Amino acid sequence: MAINMASLVYPVMILLIMGYVIDCQALQKGFYSDTCPKVEDIVKSTVQKAFNDDATIAPGLLRLHFHDCFVQGCDASVLISGDSSERTAFANAGLRGFEVIDDAKSQLESVCPGVVSCADILAIAARDSVSLAGGPSWSVEVGRRDGMVSSASDVSNLPAPTDSVDVQRQKFSDKGLSDHDLVTLVGAHTIGTTACLFVKYRLFNFTATGNSDPTISPSFLSKLQNMCPQSGDSSDRIPLDKDTVSKFDVSYFKNIRDGNAVLESDQRLWGDSSTKSIVQNYAGNIRGLLGLRFNLEFSKSMVKMGAIGVKTGSLGEIRKVCSQFN
Repeated sequence: MAINMASLVYPVMILLIMGYVIDCQALQKGFYSDTCPKVEDIVKSTVQKAFNDDATIAPGLLRLHFHDCFVQGCDASVLISGDSSERTAFANAGLRGFEVIDDAKSQLESVCPGVVSCADILAIAARDSVSLAGGPSWSVEVGRRDGMVSSASDVSNLPAPTDSVDVQRQKFSDKGLSDHDLVTLVGAHTIGTTACLFVKYRLFNFTATGNSDPTISPSFLSKLQNMCPQSGDSSDRIPLDKDTVSKFDVSYFKNIRDGNAVLESDQRLWGDSSTKSIVQNYAGNIRGLLGLRFNLEFSKSMVKMGAIGVKTGSLGEIRKVCSQFN
């Protein structure tokens, strides 16, 4: 009797696909509603306390989540401490907020041990940080599990302040993110600071001939040179948004439009037709309405970013301590 190979192969393929779906469950709202119903309240109160003590923790926690998702996916691999872990990489120098995540995790372990992942705590904390800084809030889909790999050598794919638009586009595209997501997510630079190390090369010797980056407006150039003098300490920090460093708003996009972006990678968004149109839409002239549009789009892009490379189902683990594997 002839055997129809397709009748054997297809069921196996279906089982494999079904197994993959079961093992990689989708993130969802209310994942902890039965197992740890107070998770969001505990994380929010922890972030609120830290914010009350130091409002600059908001951009720190947001950046921590971003750097986590772009390496190994959103799996809290950036939180692991130890030699050669992600957080030891140069690109992750200056990351802040680890103690806030540790605090929330400790509290959660006392009420629902072994249930809530560090990756989910970080995603919720990033959302709460944006909200506290005057930005939007959104429903965080949860169900992530914590990764079991953290290596500094994997951090090379993080967006860098010297990246051209093409390089930025490729790095975001590799994570399933569009040009729209790129511009929207880097709008997070509306809060926080950066080190003069990442700015000074634009101010004094941009093309090795002693000139400055011509895309910087003359009036802003002099201000930047005063804040980051050539002989000054490269670790000194300056605002990423010259107008409202602590407020989550659209002034960052106005800065790009006017040649007042602090980072080269941000200013380059004005030189590409695709990203320029998105910046223009956010910057515009009607602050209130356009601010509302940015808030809405930022929320959508954060949800999208928060699903990058997640471990769910039986993948990964639920760490007992966020800074170390079980």
